[in-house]
Amino acid sequence: MSKSPNDGQRLILASSSPRRQELIQGLGLPYIIRVSDADETVEGKITPAELVEVLSIRKASTVREMLESSEKHGIIVGSDTVVVLQNEVLGKPADEQDSFRMLKGLQGTTHQVYSGVACIDAATGKHVVSHSVTNVKMKAMSDEQIRRYIATGEPKDKAGSYAIQGIGATIVESIEGDYFTVVGLPLSLLSDLLLNFDIQVL
Repeated sequence: MSKSPNDGQRLILASSSPRRQELIQGLGLPYIIRVSDADETVEGKITPAELVEVLSIRKASTVREMLESSEKHGIIVGSDTVVVLQNEVLGKPADEQDSFRMLKGLQGTTHQVYSGVACIDAATGKHVVSHSVTNVKMKAMSDEQIRRYIATGEPKDKAGSYAIQGIGATIVESIEGDYFTVVGLPLSLLSDLLLNFDIQVL
């Protein structure tokens, strides 16, 4: 049996998101989940690209600080996603009214989804961070359709109030870029970053 090039390496996903957990599972590498309760407030004016990179690093760093010294091996993966419409960053909605406002703004337009990915070596603290951007074109929707979508409960904890991998797929007309950036963990970018730690997905 040939040795895997990744023997002894594992990923530590710094996220409670079931979507990110499913995606990281798909890489076929051993992984564990450690939820980061990192503070997601950012002071001052920064670009969406800087924002998702800052928060990705913060989530991964927070998990590194939480690990016992005996657990400090593997690569910690932090990720953050925001939806941007005409320079306004749309995070998770505060309530249904906020969801309606966001979806009403997004309908019939093209917006950007930014996802940041940070990888930190738990043992050494060596880290890399990057982000990717995808354009998403939304269908034009009536107020009634928007309300029905909100009633499914899906928009509740999603950046921009929709999930492309759920029933939200029916309100997306087209995308230009990486689908997984919109889901919340760009796997192509992650696999590139892992090469910095000699981890080969393929």
